[in-house]
Amino acid sequence: MIYHIFNYLTDFFDIPGAGMLRFISFRAALAMIFSLLFALFAGKRIIWFLQRKQIGDEVRNLGIEGQMQKEGTPTMGGFIILLSILVPVLLFARFDNVYLWLMIITTVWLGLLGFVDDYIKVAKKNKNGLSGKAKIFGQIALGIIVGSTLYINDSVIVREKVHADTPGAHVSVLGDGQKIWTKESKSTITTIPFFKDNEFDYNMLIPAKGNMKQVGGWIVFVLATIFIIAAVSNGANLTDGLDGLLTGVSIIIGTTLGIFAYLSGNIIYADYLNIMYIPSTGELVVYIAAFIGALIGFLWYNSYPAQIFMGDTGSLALGGIIAVFAIIIRKELLIPVLCGIFFVESLSVILQRGWFKYTKKRYGVGKRIFKMSPLHHHYQKQGNAGIDACIQKPVQPLPESKITVRFWIVAILLAVMTVVTLKIR
Repeated sequence: MIYHIFNYLTDFFDIPGAGMLRFISFRAALAMIFSLLFALFAGKRIIWFLQRKQIGDEVRNLGIEGQMQKEGTPTMGGFIILLSILVPVLLFARFDNVYLWLMIITTVWLGLLGFVDDYIKVAKKNKNGLSGKAKIFGQIALGIIVGSTLYINDSVIVREKVHADTPGAHVSVLGDGQKIWTKESKSTITTIPFFKDNEFDYNMLIPAKGNMKQVGGWIVFVLATIFIIAAVSNGANLTDGLDGLLTGVSIIIGTTLGIFAYLSGNIIYADYLNIMYIPSTGELVVYIAAFIGALIGFLWYNSYPAQIFMGDTGSLALGGIIAVFAIIIRKELLIPVLCGIFFVESLSVILQRGWFKYTKKRYGVGKRIFKMSPLHHHYQKQGNAGIDACIQKPVQPLPESKITVRFWIVAILLAVMTVVTLKIR
């Protein structure tokens, strides 16, 4: 909003400093600062309101030290994060960008889905919340919207480097006078790590030729979008089990995605690093800056011991935001590395349930791999012969804050590995 207002006024009046708002980096900095401050000031009032309305979390007794002390801690704190993202984005971002609108839709859509789940748990006293089928349906619907928009909208393009004599090639002059030729295309290519030619096209999976191959590629792309959104959103939801854990991990992931968006949206850096150039994605840096600022502000209240929990209002939205952002900048195949924490947390639940059902069916008694799942709870549980688990180390439970910080450190290592994959080919 402010960008468009100042841009209009600058055309008629010579306003000193107004031109700064045309720089993405400047608006991103403003968005981050504003979102952080908004989260700090609004967070205090939202916590007070939730406490007044007695909207607190009902904690199950899992036999974990310090778990029951969290009983009654306000939940639905995801509202702090979502508002702290949306308000700065609406103030400092450009509204003529289809990618930005997809991120806004994702934020609101999954925020509402998580809110309904939290509302059923708190107001209706139903600990199961929204049914799993309803959550999956909402995630599938969002995946169809995102994937279809990226297919239909004409402004969604990539620019691939071509020879100077290629028909339809555009020439761009870099800062040092070097010329590069690119060609715009409506393509389903994406980035794949650890390969010399680090681009993969979804239509390679289709055996047909010509137009059928292109259409088939987009169908596969939409299906992949649905799967990725559901997987990452649910993975983030499972990770949200310790004070500050999901918040800190999401800050690290968001920072990495912001770097990718800035590089991919700048033709000079994209050419230097030999990565895919995607016009207009640079504007997403404003969004991800607000995302990071909102999470840092929320961490002020969510760090151990937490004064508020984000609930599904926040966790489902955070996972979806990360997934859609990665899809837009064509880095979704890097998610297993970048979001390795989410992946391992989800895998621990799948393995735990699968092994328990298998052993119960075969031996009549269900056995476990971990002392508890998701994985972060495994480290909180006392390990001894009385626990029917294959893995009992560590024997003594670790403090919650130590587990959180160690998961953050692992997330940082995974983020560094993800960035390094740009040059490992």
